[in-house]
Amino acid sequence: MNEKHPSGPAFLIGSFCLVALAILVLPEKAEAKACSAKILTAMRAPATRESSSIELRCDLTLDAADVITRQILISGEMASGAVLDCKGGTLDGSRGTPNFGKPTILIRSVPDRNGGWSVPKAVHIRNCVIKGAIRIQGLGTNGQAKAVKQSSLTPAHTVRAQASAPARVTLDRLTFRADGRIPLYLGPGVTGLTLGGSTFTGTSNGTAVYLDAESAGNTLSANTFAVKTKSREQIAIDGSARNVITGNIFENPINGGIFLYRNCGEGGTIRHQTPQHNRISGNIFRYESSGAKPAIWLNSRNGWSWYCFVDPARPFGSSLSPLDFAQFNTVTGNRLEGGDASLIRNSDENNVIEGNTP
Repeated sequence: MNEKHPSGPAFLIGSFCLVALAILVLPEKAEAKACSAKILTAMRAPATRESSSIELRCDLTLDAADVITRQILISGEMASGAVLDCKGGTLDGSRGTPNFGKPTILIRSVPDRNGGWSVPKAVHIRNCVIKGAIRIQGLGTNGQAKAVKQSSLTPAHTVRAQASAPARVTLDRLTFRADGRIPLYLGPGVTGLTLGGSTFTGTSNGTAVYLDAESAGNTLSANTFAVKTKSREQIAIDGSARNVITGNIFENPINGGIFLYRNCGEGGTIRHQTPQHNRISGNIFRYESSGAKPAIWLNSRNGWSWYCFVDPARPFGSSLSPLDFAQFNTVTGNRLEGGDASLIRNSDENNVIEGNTP
């Protein structure tokens, strides 16, 4: 039997809807082209005060002998999918270089023409020696930034912060040599970052890794943390949720390993999200001396900071309550070599603490 194909306006409208639906469900495309020889030459040129940085929006491969002193900026949607493979080369923003005090790599969202944000996604950085720091930011550099504070004064702040921040960044097999600055800082709203196979050494005035407010769904696995801090823990989970921290090694974290808390009202910003549903498992904490701060501390602040009531009065977030609310987290199968169970501190029965051994 011959079957007639439908025709006419109804068929055309139906076909148009199917095409439109197909377009809507296509996976997000994030690809970058290979960089030109001109970009590579510019990257290798020494940084000066007049020419201190370079934008990267393409795939670039360095050599092991390369020492790059220019600050690398990865900005906006145009940089999505960019891959930087250092092949063992060094990105040098250390003391004495023109970019000391700035992020060695800055992955950032930028304002777009419509009053929103142009967001870089699926950026990949691998096989680099980082003398300095990597910073990833959306609405602002930290929880006290102007746009972050303004957004926090109204509901749905967490959604806005996450929609405006870089997402799905991969950091693979990096060697961080900190020189004062926090070597890896995830600004408010950063989601889906993966950090793996990397090593943190040097000194930090703060932590080794900072997960700022409203960030979520990040994974830190198979890394070694050996940063010397003045007084802070190695990893701060500040109002950050649904992160996975697993299979890492912490070398003598005398000032603390992983702390979960919420910076209640600092700088007048309301913190909305709580540090919940994080999984901390299978990590090794190696101690060489006694008197260490906790390896893992859930609710490490809980309203005791002086700035807890600086934020404006609103019926939500840290304005409603200054408590940390570090709940529904799992801390399992961690080893405390040279320590004991007292190095895991928990004050909420909704957290799961199991199978952690000396």
